[in-house]
Amino acid sequence: MSSLADWKGVPAPSAQLLEGRFIRLEKLDPARHADGLWQALEGPGADPKLWDYLPYGPFQDRGAFDAWLNNHAANVDPYFFSVIDRASGEVQGILSLMSIVPAQGRIEIGHVTFGAPMQRSPKSTEAVYLLAKESFALGYRRLEWKCNNANARSRYAAERLGFTFEGVFRQHMVVKGQNRDTAWYSMLDSEWPAIGAGFERWLSEENQREDGQVRSLVECRS
Repeated sequence: MSSLADWKGVPAPSAQLLEGRFIRLEKLDPARHADGLWQALEGPGADPKLWDYLPYGPFQDRGAFDAWLNNHAANVDPYFFSVIDRASGEVQGILSLMSIVPAQGRIEIGHVTFGAPMQRSPKSTEAVYLLAKESFALGYRRLEWKCNNANARSRYAAERLGFTFEGVFRQHMVVKGQNRDTAWYSMLDSEWPAIGAGFERWLSEENQREDGQVRSLVECRS
């Protein structure tokens, strides 16, 4: 077992902008992002299953939606980012760093809420990559992903993204009047160099071409 005698903790997230190839992450600012997020998450063509496993939504009323965004923006944990499509400038989703424990070097990616244009695209993968990269650059030792065990899409995403399944917390929460068994996943700092290199290969121009991807993310890690 490696010694952590010199461990002093790490800083809390404070980034205002994280730049990627397909997207950029901007610290959530309702004054600049609310209109785009409303369109992406509740407008025509929005994913009807988007809110199924989230503790809030859907929002029929713009006022309630704006109040929800303002509350998110005021928090430091969760620490929210808006996802901006670099090609169009459109705001297409939000996600956060959360359950932030700097003293222990533990942090989680959560509240992942991506509009339809982001789903099944490099943009959604790059958003997670940018937060993971930032977390480990700050010195965090453990990055977590948690989801409703019934949420097959989120469980598949965690495994595809390189997180390791750790187990299920049974009857962990009550969400929207329903029991939630929570599946836990993690990624460690010692695993990040190989996982991060796989992300970079997958996101590269050589792999992401106009006619589609050449190799899968899992293949890019092997």
